[in-house]
Amino acid sequence: MSGARPEQAVLSRHTDLSKTEETRRVIETMVDGLNDHRIDDIGEFFAETFRWMGNFGCGSKNGVREFQENWQRPFQAAFSDKVCVDEARLFMGEWAAAFGRQEATHSGPFMGVSATGKRVEIRYMDFWKVVDGKIVDNWVMVDFPHVLSQLGVDVFNGEGWEKFDRQETVSPRSDRVA
Repeated sequence: MSGARPEQAVLSRHTDLSKTEETRRVIETMVDGLNDHRIDDIGEFFAETFRWMGNFGCGSKNGVREFQENWQRPFQAAFSDKVCVDEARLFMGEWAAAFGRQEATHSGPFMGVSATGKRVEIRYMDFWKVVDGKIVDNWVMVDFPHVLSQLGVDVFNGEGWEKFDRQETVSPRSDRVA
């Protein structure tokens, strides 16, 4: 690309690095709360008006109540015995990021698929902004096509770009080729 460049990293440009440990504490205790399947008191970690911004299929939630009613409750109804495993976390001032997986049992309806009882892996990435000890923004990517493929549904109808991949793949849990 030659010429003018788009402005980059506007949201994190002026982060207060002295807030890194506070952000770490908030995120680590919030993940523990999610692993404890807390819903009613999850506001301990989130500002009342926080924004949860998910990819297509997940939707966006405005405020703690929408997050509880339109994400947490349906998610836990569809997937029981759930545990969240952050494979990597990064902290910088008021910002945090993680990627990992949830391991759960498909125990209720999910995107038109009746409960199968299968154990599934639900991959995700999160970016959080923490202000005054509460999460105010949460950008989320949840790999629902991968979940559905484990339940026997190919949302790409055989046209996914995996068809262009080499036979060897990079393992998500290491930097070595599997």
